[in-house]
Amino acid sequence: MRPIIQLFGQILAPTARRFHQALDNPELMQTSVQKEICDRLIKSEYGKTLGIHSVKDWQRVPIVDYDTLEPYLNQKPQQISLTPEPILFYEKTSGSSGAVKWIPYTQSLRRSFNQMFCVWAHDLIVNGPKFSTGKIYACISPQLNVADSPTLQDDLDYLDGWLRWFLRPWLVMPNKLNRLHDANLFKHQLALALLEAEKLETISIWSPSFLQVHLKYIQENQDLLQAELQNRISHHRLQLLSKNNIPWMELWPNLKLISCWDSANAADQAQGLKSQFPGVLIQGKGLLATEAPITIPLIVAGGCVPVLDEVFFEFEDDTGSLSGLHELNIGKEYTIILSQKGGLYRYRIGDRIRVTHYYRQTPCLEFLGRHQAISDLVGEKLQETFVNNALTLLNLQGTNFKSLMPIADPPHYILLLDSAKETPEIIAQQLDQALSGSYHYKIARSLGQLAPPQVLISNQIPEVLVSHRICAGSVWGGIKHPILATSPISTELLQELKLEIAQK
Repeated sequence: MRPIIQLFGQILAPTARRFHQALDNPELMQTSVQKEICDRLIKSEYGKTLGIHSVKDWQRVPIVDYDTLEPYLNQKPQQISLTPEPILFYEKTSGSSGAVKWIPYTQSLRRSFNQMFCVWAHDLIVNGPKFSTGKIYACISPQLNVADSPTLQDDLDYLDGWLRWFLRPWLVMPNKLNRLHDANLFKHQLALALLEAEKLETISIWSPSFLQVHLKYIQENQDLLQAELQNRISHHRLQLLSKNNIPWMELWPNLKLISCWDSANAADQAQGLKSQFPGVLIQGKGLLATEAPITIPLIVAGGCVPVLDEVFFEFEDDTGSLSGLHELNIGKEYTIILSQKGGLYRYRIGDRIRVTHYYRQTPCLEFLGRHQAISDLVGEKLQETFVNNALTLLNLQGTNFKSLMPIADPPHYILLLDSAKETPEIIAQQLDQALSGSYHYKIARSLGQLAPPQVLISNQIPEVLVSHRICAGSVWGGIKHPILATSPISTELLQELKLEIAQK
């Protein structure tokens, strides 16, 4: 199998080489991409309405968000006025806040994702672990809401047909798994497939919590899984499956890479995977949005480089000034405005980044979280970055999941944790003190506008939240749990969480 992997690397090499050459002159490459995208805009009905005739008119293109463009998207036709290309399908987002959004995909946009994958895979083959079996599990999310329109079924559906064909034999993919509409049946079938995949080498998922849910299912259903696998896996693997604490690394001895989100809200959960899978490369996916591929994690770069040959970037600082990619300063924070090849032009995606360093002549970008994620019940104006820093000060040892949620009646905050060494009462006191580092929060507490915060601790909390989000229409594998929720938690969800803890 190793020679085949090396051959795959050779196939990807020309694409990777062109990308690395682009990193040597980001201004030139971005100018070329901007013109290509503008040419598409000029041919679209949207561009004609705006009166765009050349790239010199770029500043006349308005900076927009999804709500502004929704009238162009909500009918979901095969052809929309934003792009001259046909729409292949619509993919729904499942971000940490707000309603579900539907993003149109064209062949050109899919090719952008394909390009990103080729560069990433080549870097792993050349600079990463020495892969030998090639066996990969790429995230599959069940379509639990049968009323939904068809969407991408797994990671590889972002890729061009030839690449999907080439990779398909290496996949751990049970037949018709993506057609299951029952969450427990999905977990059971996926558990069987993963346990049978002794040579599993790579796991590619979105949220780390998605993998944690399935490991937990395996741990809690050992007897049932053993009975079904009696004649399908070795006696040694059956013995491993019978242990009180399953040794995951012994169960998958060939595992070398877990690709998942590992920054912002996912950082704690990714850290949990590192403790469960020592010696395995837990590599962050960089900033990869439904709307566009934004950054690629490259081992050789020591960080995440922008997909500068497929997406045109503009960066807005806190003063509202715009900069090009080649103009960014190390250590400074920006919000991203992107233009891509699927019909989104000067699109404010809402993500905030920091420039960590330069690789070749191109800045590497670290994802910080959503721009201006603020919770404001009574004027306290808690901001996501502040809350994240406050929770860090609590030194919550043994915790892999944390999320602060506002409650409207009476106004106060509740911190959800999967585990903790201290009691909820002690943590709540520490949390109140840490949040009081915000002037407006402290005033609201002293005036009695905000009641004291509460803390709920249960290892079932992440799963309860996932079930709730699925019922609301989110895609399971892509669910993000915010450090700070910006909308008050519903009474029903709060009761469900408290009931779960009371039953333990």
